[in-house]
Amino acid sequence: MSFTLGIVGIGQFGSHFAELFAAHPEIESLYAVDAVPERIDAVESREGSRVRFARRFDTYEQLLSSDVDAVAIFTQRWTHGEHALAALRAGKHVYSAVPMAIDEDEIRAITEEVRRTGLVYMMGETSQYNAAVVLARRIHRAGAFGEVFYAEGDYVHDMDLGFYDAYKYSGGEQWKSTASYPPLLYPTHSIGGILGVLGERHAVSVSALGRPDTRGDGVFDKDVSMFDNDVSNAFALFEMDNGGAFRTNELRRVGYPSHKRESRFRFFGEASSFEETIDVTYWHDKRRVLEVTDLIATGSTMSLDDPRLADVSPDLRDAFVAGAAPAHHQSRLPKEFQGMPNGHEGAHHFLVDDFARAVVDGAQPVVNAWQAARYTLPGVIAHQSMNRGGERLAVPDLGDCPLAVQDLDAEQEALDLDALYEQQEARRGLVAE
Repeated sequence: MSFTLGIVGIGQFGSHFAELFAAHPEIESLYAVDAVPERIDAVESREGSRVRFARRFDTYEQLLSSDVDAVAIFTQRWTHGEHALAALRAGKHVYSAVPMAIDEDEIRAITEEVRRTGLVYMMGETSQYNAAVVLARRIHRAGAFGEVFYAEGDYVHDMDLGFYDAYKYSGGEQWKSTASYPPLLYPTHSIGGILGVLGERHAVSVSALGRPDTRGDGVFDKDVSMFDNDVSNAFALFEMDNGGAFRTNELRRVGYPSHKRESRFRFFGEASSFEETIDVTYWHDKRRVLEVTDLIATGSTMSLDDPRLADVSPDLRDAFVAGAAPAHHQSRLPKEFQGMPNGHEGAHHFLVDDFARAVVDGAQPVVNAWQAARYTLPGVIAHQSMNRGGERLAVPDLGDCPLAVQDLDAEQEALDLDALYEQQEARRGLVAE
């Protein structure tokens, strides 16, 4: 059973994902709506584009009144909640860019609508398929970590590396008012990477702090900000339900090569640990140290000068070209995706495939509404904690998904860490000779 999909917001991400949605064998045709209709024309006419929209609409309401089966939401991040709710109430399946919403009531309402209707909801969290997260998840599924009592996740993306251009593109003349978006209300790249490995865990409390910006360029300025926010760097410590903890950093002013790796993770278990840096990543237990850098290395699927990236800041293009790594379950993707644009450590192909196959099979994807809440709601509460001077606050948990969940990577070949370690030591022996 194929289905029709309406893309809401044909901006930098919406146009990029349109290429993949158009190529997926389960998606029959694409519809489009954007407040700037010229962007729809631009996607179809740009060099190398395979996208052709069967129908286009002037408003979101018109799209929802049509016969479209599902919608993919790529609008401004603080509007995702209301747009997802409107689609679910109109009987449409929903793919939503991150975050799920920025309000606890909207997050709860989305889960309630999915429970009531049985419709598919998926949040497109790229960290779920970040190559390092995929590898750490495989290690965890093999039981190698033992009980994980502490983890760290950083979303380290400096404003100077493409964000100014991105906000100018999406925000128009008032871009500075939206560029001050509070870091902790965009928490899913860091939290999702941690809980995407520790799928059985969730946050139960948080204490957070924020550092007011000092650049003085009118971006993180409360008098300008539509969010009344002057914090550019924020730090949160979460208690987990097993008595352990995880820490996240959301950094927008930082001397760090975000274009090389904008998210990074560490996991500490009672039996072994995993540590990722810019260039080198290790798994180690109490006796051995195994370098796993090559397992998460992603090659480029397209040139940084590809005309399909013309509207993307040069400093952001790396995030749109990173392809598959050896750790990925590449064989389960449709053959149509071979050679197609990818990005975010190989995540984009898996995001599109997970959603399309969930709709066709009538099951919820791994990042369903309840899991999306676990990736998003802790950040909403952390933002409140930050604004209350770091007060420790309880994080509500909405529970596990009560519907059937489809994990397309659950049967991926088991990872043999012992064999990998022996191969590493053998190579070292040959080098020593």
